[in-house]
Amino acid sequence: QVQLVESGGGLVQAGGSLRLSCAASGRSFSSYFLGWFRQAPGKEREFVAGITWSGISTHYADSVKGRFTISRDNAKNTVYLQMNSLKPEDTAVYYCAAGPGGWVLQGMNYWGKGTLVTVSS
Repeated sequence: QVQLVESGGGLVQAGGSLRLSCAASGRSFSSYFLGWFRQAPGKEREFVAGITWSGISTHYADSVKGRFTISRDNAKNTVYLQMNSLKPEDTAVYYCAAGPGGWVLQGMNYWGKGTLVTVSS
């Protein structure tokens, strides 16, 4: 059974930092795209950052470039999202996802349950 379990969300002041973790289990993700998506209240789910399991390729949404960094630890089967210089508009539920179809919603086969990030002004 494939599981993606996020952790690390919480409440932080604007300008602060958080690191999200996503523990993956249940299958090999060696050929998969791993990604972080987020959904703010009343808005559609959107792509945030992605990485291949090899770590060779990464991709970021324009809104987080220079502030967020995605990485992975293959030995721990874990993907991380380091979020710096957080803004109130980063407030959302953050989801970890994995799939073979690229860093788009439709390309993801597996989803975690999400972790809430709240950035206060």
